[in-house]
Amino acid sequence: MNELLQNISEKLQKGKMPEVVALTEQAVSEGLDASDILNGLLDGMGVIGEKFKRNEVFVPEVLIAARAMNAGLDVIKPLLEEQGVEPVGKVIIGTVKGDLHDIGKNLVRMMMVGAGLEVIDLGVDVSPEKYIAAVEENNPDIIAMSALLTTTMPNMKAVIDALEEKGLRNKVKVMIGGAPVTDNFAEEIGADRYTVDAASAAEVAKELILN
Repeated sequence: MNELLQNISEKLQKGKMPEVVALTEQAVSEGLDASDILNGLLDGMGVIGEKFKRNEVFVPEVLIAARAMNAGLDVIKPLLEEQGVEPVGKVIIGTVKGDLHDIGKNLVRMMMVGAGLEVIDLGVDVSPEKYIAAVEENNPDIIAMSALLTTTMPNMKAVIDALEEKGLRNKVKVMIGGAPVTDNFAEEIGADRYTVDAASAAEVAKELILN
C-alpha cells in the first residue's frame, strides 16, 4: 500500500478525523484512484474490527474510528459514484419492534460500512411491515436484525414469517444478533446466521454475499 494510504489507515485507527479528511483530500488532489483511497480507509477499519474482536479496543475507539472513516468516505463518495464503484452488497439493518437499543446495531452498521457494504439503517422499534417495505424498495442482499430484550426476540421470527408470506424469503439472507440471541435461536426461527459481535457480523455479511 502506498505511503499516503498507509497513513490514512493509521490515522483512521487512531480516530483522528481531521487528519483523515486532510490526507484523503491530499490523496484525491494527487490523483490517486478513488477505489484505492477507499481501500486505505477500509483497511484501517478492518484493523479496528480485528482488534475489537480480540478485546484490544472497545466501543468508544470503534466509534471514533468509524466517525473518521465516514468523514473520509464523504470526501471520495462523489468520485466513487463517478467511477461507478459499486458497494460489495446491500444490507438493511434495524432493531426489532418493541426494542429501543441501538448501540450494538450502530456498531454493526459501522463495521459493515467499513467492510465496503451499503447499509440502510431503519433505526429502532422496526415493525415487520417496515422491514418488508424496505426489502421491496431496496432489494437488499441481507436483512440484519438486532434484539437486546428476550421479550422482543420473537419479533425476529415475525419478520421472517412476513418475508415468507410475501414470497421474499429466498431473495434475502437473514442475520440476527444481540445479547440474548444464540445460534440455537437463529436455527429455531429460520435465520441464516447469528453472529456474536459487530466485527464478525461484517465478515459474515460479506461471506454470505460473495459466496
